[in-house]
Amino acid sequence: MQLNRFDAGIIHFVNQFSQRSWLADHVICGTSDNELMTGGFIMSIFWWAWFRNKDAEERDRQLILSAIVLCTAALFFARALALLLPFRERPLQNPELHFRAPLGVDPNILFGWSSFPSDHAVLFFALATSISFLSRRLGILVFCYAFFIVCLPRIYMGNHYPTDILAGALLGVSIAFLLLVKGLRNCLSSIPMLWLERSPASFYPCFYLITFLFGTMFDPLRSFVSAARHAGHYFMRHHV
Repeated sequence: MQLNRFDAGIIHFVNQFSQRSWLADHVICGTSDNELMTGGFIMSIFWWAWFRNKDAEERDRQLILSAIVLCTAALFFARALALLLPFRERPLQNPELHFRAPLGVDPNILFGWSSFPSDHAVLFFALATSISFLSRRLGILVFCYAFFIVCLPRIYMGNHYPTDILAGALLGVSIAFLLLVKGLRNCLSSIPMLWLERSPASFYPCFYLITFLFGTMFDPLRSFVSAARHAGHYFMRHHV
């Protein structure tokens, strides 16, 4: 993908503040990379919503379970797009930008990974949209949180262009709006709701693990898959 003026202008404006303050760079980058401050915070809201209202408990839980399924699908769809669409070098590694990495940022991070669209934006804007269907005021707060705490620092760090974030946000919001389709919501949540009713003792540990993976952006699962792939390649080279 070619660099456009919109992306270049915003990147150059944001990048002028890089390396001016050790404290600012480490706070901004540390917050974006901190799983407690990003996914952990959002998942705590889902757990709150799960128990918050006895009068609307069934409807809320159906929405939460459906949201988890759709947000997972949105994340994997975003990764598929990143693999299928033309490769886009991240700002951090784009020689045209002469990007100055913030202090503490590894210039080789995410090397070889296409930046478009932003999977962080897809996931967190999908989650924010889902939360807005549970509580409009809380949804507005989470939208602001997703933009300022999760996504904007990733532009500052050189991980994404503004259009990566915009495309990811639009994709995440669009997929989450499918929650308004009652038939789809009922279909996605019917088996988990039945599982909850029949065996809460097995449901809740699995539900916790799923929300844990969301809170960590599936990093433990990615690490496991990557390790398994490398082990498979090693086995094929040395034992076949």
